[in-house]
Amino acid sequence: MSASDRVVLALGGAGTVGSGVVKALLDKGFKVAVISRDSSRLDRLRAFVSPNTKDNLTTIVGNVGSEEEAEQAKQALLKKVGNVTDIISSLGFSWWQGGPPHTQSLKDLHWVIDSLLFSTFVSWKTFFPLVRDNSDCTYTFITGGAGDKLLMPGTGFLTVGAASSLAFCQVLREEYPEVPCRLSEVKINTGVGTPDHMQPGYLNQLDLGEAVATLVQRRNPRHSVFTINCPTDLKTLFVEKNL
Repeated sequence: MSASDRVVLALGGAGTVGSGVVKALLDKGFKVAVISRDSSRLDRLRAFVSPNTKDNLTTIVGNVGSEEEAEQAKQALLKKVGNVTDIISSLGFSWWQGGPPHTQSLKDLHWVIDSLLFSTFVSWKTFFPLVRDNSDCTYTFITGGAGDKLLMPGTGFLTVGAASSLAFCQVLREEYPEVPCRLSEVKINTGVGTPDHMQPGYLNQLDLGEAVATLVQRRNPRHSVFTINCPTDLKTLFVEKNL
């Protein structure tokens, strides 16, 4: 199946990481669909991708964090694109520094868990059936290393939320060892920036997008985890084809 015959659903595709992936997929000839609650972010995404690829980008306004609304979004998606062959999930946020736990409320914790875990679970439950039984299909989670340790004082809830997302991905790999769809996880242990907002050691969103798109294009090995600690890892793992 060529790239032009594949339709990728990019969950979180309007974010910093997701938009880089969407652009790279479109540049490789894939058709891509993105769902977001915010129509203005979808407009910015359309302006961000290469002009000659916009016809292959489908955008839908919807909420994939609510079971009812995610189902509505799925029906709208299928009506527009017909079928989905690959799914990439990069939901949530990359940074939170609200303060130490004793200064936070239960509402704050609920918001973090909802953003990093509940939305990932609901969207997986809703869209995974579209690709589950086909060995030519892929489902790729993009996660972060914030769940492994406290990054700095005040970021504790980010660690809790990120850790729950990492655990959920592990559960899926171990609960569904024989599922035909190729499940994988790209774990990013550093920051990701746009080309005009980079810091030392950060991954460029365009380079990361190219790497993830390459992974999808090659139909990554089943139930694999790829860990990215620095920009060099992108070249080692993906560009040089050391999958």
